[in-house]
Amino acid sequence: MQTRRSILAGLGAVILSATAGLGLVTDRAVAADVIKIGEINSYTRLPAFTIPYRNGWQLALEEVNKAGGIKGAQIEVISRDDTGDPATAVRIAQELVSKDEVSLLFGTFFSHIGLAVSDFAKHRKTLFIAAEPLTDALVWSKGNDYTYRLRPSTHMQAAMLAKQAAKLGKKKWATIAPNYAYGKDAVKAFKSELTKLQPEVEWVTEQWPTLFKIDAGSTVRALEAAKPEAIYNVTFGGDLAKFVREGSLRYLFDDREVVSILTGEPEYLTPLGKEAPKDWIVTGYPAAQIDTEVHQAFSKAYQAKFGELPKAGALVGYNAMLSVIEVLKKAKSTETKDLLVAMNGLTVEAPSGTFTYRAADHQATMGAYVGKTGFIDGKPAMIEWSYADGADYLPSEEEAQKLRP
Repeated sequence: MQTRRSILAGLGAVILSATAGLGLVTDRAVAADVIKIGEINSYTRLPAFTIPYRNGWQLALEEVNKAGGIKGAQIEVISRDDTGDPATAVRIAQELVSKDEVSLLFGTFFSHIGLAVSDFAKHRKTLFIAAEPLTDALVWSKGNDYTYRLRPSTHMQAAMLAKQAAKLGKKKWATIAPNYAYGKDAVKAFKSELTKLQPEVEWVTEQWPTLFKIDAGSTVRALEAAKPEAIYNVTFGGDLAKFVREGSLRYLFDDREVVSILTGEPEYLTPLGKEAPKDWIVTGYPAAQIDTEVHQAFSKAYQAKFGELPKAGALVGYNAMLSVIEVLKKAKSTETKDLLVAMNGLTVEAPSGTFTYRAADHQATMGAYVGKTGFIDGKPAMIEWSYADGADYLPSEEEAQKLRP
């Protein structure tokens, strides 16, 4: 069996080509045994993030299968598109478990879809590794024995940003966030964390545009009318672009600090082009600037295969598949009971650094990059960034257990 170190050493080698589309990505003929894994995500609903994400997990999958698979078995991923609909995601999960007989599920992007698949996993008693959904409920108020989450949660990233926001010394704050689970969690967490650090802070207004249907003009006018000294932004994708454009036209950001979750990710920052804001404090992913040996190996392999730098989604997808690989290595069998035992305290060596899935709340300690928006060679990029270890922004495991049902 190949070790993680030996797999990383081979990152620069020629990699098997991925098949097109979202279906079978391994050759079943090359192995006597196959371990089937189910994957679900919103590929057509948010391709800017999910396509790089798919590229990332495909890269890790091909590497491990080329290296001999897991205990002599090749991994086969059956991947499906949930179209951004929770009911569709649950129906797909049912088909993957009942018809395709997958050993576990991973993936999903939107928080409400992650929660829906998590509930299915609980009732069907199937392991679910949620790659991207950020809502705190996934591992706390609605956590269950069968769901684990990879990415740093809403609370974790909000705490990272609040630490930097407190240094600004601004008293009057406004918030803007999409009106669904993730947005609500992001605002609640940021307000809580900043108030702990700066008790005198005032919250002068909250704006809650419908996801992907923002009325940027009225939203910007409402924010301006409240006269905040600083703004906490949670919009992303097309909503972010509209908000930035309208806010810039109306001078909303002039002489006003902005703290913005996820905005430093290439998926959201790069499309802004010359309109990208400067000096916003953000979480993100400065892929071209990370010089650790493990990350450079990952980046080199990704660029060789896909012809571009990895985006945040690619890193998440790669780390998600590494999590699947490591739990299959550690588990005594592919039975759910053995997979669950292996998941508790599972440690994964990844391009973003080593992280662990905590037994207490099933949250991984994967961190995030925190910095400012700026330009490098005329292109939008993160600047003045540093890596924030996720373990430093989580409650103790004893406290986390009290947050779960």
